[in-house]
Order: sequence, then C-alpha cells, then structure tokens
Amino acid sequence: MNEAGTLPIVRGRLKAAAPLAPLVWFKSGGNAELLFEPADRDDLVEYLRGLDRETPVMALGLGSNMIVRDGGVPGVTVRLGKAFSKIELLDNVTLKCGGGASGIFVSSTARDAGIAGLEFLRGIPGTVGGFVRMNGGAYGREVQDILVSCTLVTRHGSVEEWPTEKLHYSYRHSELPEGAIVVEAIFRGIPGDPVMIGTEMDRIAKAREDSQPLRSRTGGSTFKNPPGHKAWALVDAAGCRGLRVGDAQVSEKHCNFLLNLGNASSADIEELGEEVRRRVQAKTNITLEWEIQRIGVA
Repeated sequence: MNEAGTLPIVRGRLKAAAPLAPLVWFKSGGNAELLFEPADRDDLVEYLRGLDRETPVMALGLGSNMIVRDGGVPGVTVRLGKAFSKIELLDNVTLKCGGGASGIFVSSTARDAGIAGLEFLRGIPGTVGGFVRMNGGAYGREVQDILVSCTLVTRHGSVEEWPTEKLHYSYRHSELPEGAIVVEAIFRGIPGDPVMIGTEMDRIAKAREDSQPLRSRTGGSTFKNPPGHKAWALVDAAGCRGLRVGDAQVSEKHCNFLLNLGNASSADIEELGEEVRRRVQAKTNITLEWEIQRIGVA
C-alpha cells in the first residue's frame, strides 16, 4: 500500500488481507497482507520497482510444500497465474517453461515432444518456480540435472538470467536471492520414445499413489533425508507413525508426511513436526531438517 493507504494500480490482481489457507495444501494458516497475481512479467517488474524496499516479498506456487503460519504473511505474496504457465519447445530436447507451470504439465509436454529425462517432474507436486528454487527432486533425479538456466525478477524489479552453475545447487537448496521470483526456466532432456516416457511417468504416478497420502490435506515430504538415511524410516523408528497434536497427524501411510485431519491449525502442524524432530533426536541423535517451508507469523 502507498502512504495514502490505497493499493497501487496494477494490470493483474492485488488484494489486501487475502486468505492463503485455500491456496495451500494443508488448508490452514492466516492471510497474506497483500496477494499479487501479476498480469505478466512487465506487471511484476513494474510493481516490484515501485514497492517500498523494506517490504518482504515471497512467491507462492501450488502451496504444496508449505506451512503458512496462523498469524499470516507480512508484505507481498506473489502468485504466478496462467500468464506464467506457458511452455515452448525450443528444439527437439529443450523446453522453455513459465514459472507457474506445474511439474505434471512440464513432464507431459516433454513426453509428447519425445523428450526423456524429465519424467521425475511428474512426481513433484509444485510449479517450476518452486522446484527451481528448491532443487526439487524425486525418484533419483533433481532439477539441477535438467536445468540450463532460469530467468528471475529480483526483489527490486530487475530481470536477470542465471545459468545453472550460478545457483550453486545442493540438496533441496539454491542460492537464489531472497524475494526473487523465478518467472521462467529452460530444461534440457534427451531424445526418447513418447511411449516409453509415458510408461515411466505412469510408474512414478503409481508409486506415489501407493506410498503417499495424496488425497489428504498434507504438505508433501516434511523433512530432508539426512545423509545415509531416509527421513521416514527415522520417524517410524522413533515411534511417531500416527502421532497426533490436535487434528494434525503423522501419516500412517508415509511417516514423512504430516496431515491436517480437518481442523488443525498451522501451529498444531508445526508443533507436531517439532515433536517428531525431538523424538528422532532422542532416539537416534540425528537432527531432522525441515524440507517444508514454514512462513509467516505464528
């Protein structure tokens, strides 16, 4: 908001005190102080250039890997809509994908184009912007294996193209600047047979369906796998399968997933995660690190 307390003029949608719970998988949490859905890249650039430099900015994708705390999210939450979901075939093995495109859409487009190597994106429930930032991965592959470069709009409204090496990827981590929004990414695979690619994607989809609580209010993988260990096995060994705090529960189907059984607050979900971390630490002397983003004010 400006000094007069009115919202600046944008071509997209800008809303104050916007509920975020409907936009995240856990279906819990408070409001965004401001929620901005830009009409296109220029709209985003212009808005960020005019924004007070002290105002925090955060990108929101599908909300699959996130706990929005009950006190809400200060500053501006940027949600990339349809204008950022386009995918373009650059050559026979390369795709240019908007930051709002889903992993399923990217992998399906690659399949139809006969591009192999992107099948694992079928197993990531998020958008390009999110899994580029987090070096998202599944089934033995990570974004760093296929990323050529990404285009980002910085917190202050400049547009930059970063090659993969500049992101200094590690496990579920990159060095993208705070408040930067990934608006585009270029992925490169290898030539493949669409039928074989589709078969692999179906295998991944079935493996997820069989092992994960996909039809629940959840946030995906809660904790990072410590070196040499699987987080779910550590959680199980610590006796946390089915553990509850209020309406928050450790999934009995997959111990590295937390569930909102109906009326859990974000505080319940986060406290459950912390209790799991305490029990795993006591049992194994291993400190689990959160993979889910926890954002906002408690």
